[in-house]
Parts: sequence; structure tokens; C-alpha cells
Amino acid sequence: MKINNKSQIEKPFSDGCAFIDGNYTAIDEAKIPILDWGFIRSDATYDVVSSWKGKFFRLDAHLERFRNSLERLNLQLPISEKEMINILANCTYKAGLQDAYVEMICTRGQPKWGSRDPRKCQNAFYAFAVPYVWIATPEQQEEGLNLHISDKQRISPMSVDPTVKNYHWLDLDTALIDALETGHDTVLLTDSEGNLCEGPGFNIFVVNNNKISTPRYGVLEGITRKTVIDMAAELELELSECNVSKNQIEAADEVFISTTAGGVIAITKVDKKIVGTGKPGKITKLLSETYWSWHENAKYTTPILDLVS
Repeated sequence: MKINNKSQIEKPFSDGCAFIDGNYTAIDEAKIPILDWGFIRSDATYDVVSSWKGKFFRLDAHLERFRNSLERLNLQLPISEKEMINILANCTYKAGLQDAYVEMICTRGQPKWGSRDPRKCQNAFYAFAVPYVWIATPEQQEEGLNLHISDKQRISPMSVDPTVKNYHWLDLDTALIDALETGHDTVLLTDSEGNLCEGPGFNIFVVNNNKISTPRYGVLEGITRKTVIDMAAELELELSECNVSKNQIEAADEVFISTTAGGVIAITKVDKKIVGTGKPGKITKLLSETYWSWHENAKYTTPILDLVS
């Protein structure tokens, strides 16, 4: 969705706007240095906040997670947080977007040539805003997704901390390719003990006898996941963070995922076997409706125009 006042849209940014090396640029012209360790070593962290109807959703929660990720990776923003927030808003505004997918990135940057000391890198900041990204098509949102549980294991949290949002996606991407090639819509990975972990860009929830379970360990602490937990508490739904086995998902009454790219979305098949009635269940639909209603709640939203300079 574009902003109402078309005169405010800067034409070069109509497909999206990026912030690179202190300048705003069209998204299709945005480039980072090829020697940046964020590119050649995946040495970076990032976060994604959505904008809906011209307002950031749960911006404070995304900023807190981004701060924590920076600290755990010993990265330092080359700008202040206030400046970063202004840049995120400006990218969204310059692109003329009300509904947007807005990403903030901090990379290790580049050391002097020949150095392998990450402490000598100049950390870099990048950002961009593009039209809102949906993980599922309108039909999939209505009917639910067909999920494949992969034999591939998620990278061990002993090696890469999953609570730090990162670009270590080879396990997720290769598993997703396998799932798509076998007629599934998306994929879920497990840990070394066979417990459910997460999928590419989403957390998983299982409903058995009106009780909701979601994996506690080895997963990203998603902001939409946090929102589901908060909504469940407000709606007085029973929810626990715990180990979730394959048996639980196979016997589930409902299964759904949570993601910034679409909110709460039903899983109606697991490895092509029908979940529950084969349609999105009542708890899934209630949480989805509540999720979008919270986007109208001033408690959780920040108007972008208040942050633009």
C-alpha cells in the first residue's frame, strides 16, 4: 500500500529505498562492499520490523532484540540508535510505503587487507524498506500450508546462538528446496534430539486439546512469536514453551506458524497428512484476527511520520 499523498513519493524509490554508506538509494541500485565480512563470512546480525498502515508494529521489541544481538556478536553501530530509527522511517517514507518490510543490518565490515582479526573491522550499518512481504499467498493463508518436517537438523545452538538473528540459513534453505521439490509449501527443522525447532523465517506452534505448545530451545525468539505468547495470555489461552516432539505435531488438532511476514498462518497438512479438520482451527483463527487487530492498537504501534526528518 502506498501513502495517500502521491507527491510525497520520491520516484527513484518507488520500488523500495535503501540506506548505504550514509546515502539513500533506490533498492535495485543498493550494493555493499564485496569484502565486507557480512557478505563473505555471514558475520552480521539484522532485524526486520513491519510497517502497517503507516505505523511500525512493536518497534521497541525489535530494537531491543537488535541491541541484544549486537552485544552478543560484539558489534557496534557506527551511528546512534536514534539516528538508526530515523533512517528506518526515512527509508519507508521515501519509498512511499505504508505497508512495508523494513530491515536493519549491522555487519562486521572490512579489516585492513590481509588481517583476519575481526576486532580490527569497521562495523557497518545498512537498512532498507520494501513493500510488505508475505510468507504465504492469499490462498495459502485461507486454506493453510502443507509443511514438511526435514531430516536436516537445525544448526546447533552450541555453535550459532539462534536468539541472535543471523544469515546462517544454509540448513534452512537446502531443507526448503527439498520440501518444495517434493510438493510441500514450507519446511520445519528439528534438533539433534528430534524436537521441533523452526523454519525459514518462522516459529512453530502446536495445539493439542486446546493447549498451545511452542519450542523453547534452539529457536529465534521471534517478535511475532512473542506477540502470540502475549495474545494467548490476554485471551486466557493455555500456552507453554517446552520441547515439542514430532509425535505431538502428528497428533495435533491445530498447527500454525508465526512470522513478521504474515502474522499467524495455519498449517493444515504435515508431510501431506491432514491436521485436524484440514482447515485453519478456531484457536489459529482467533490469534490471527487478534494479531491484526493489535496493529490498530496505539500500545503496539509507532507512526512513521513522527520519526521522519
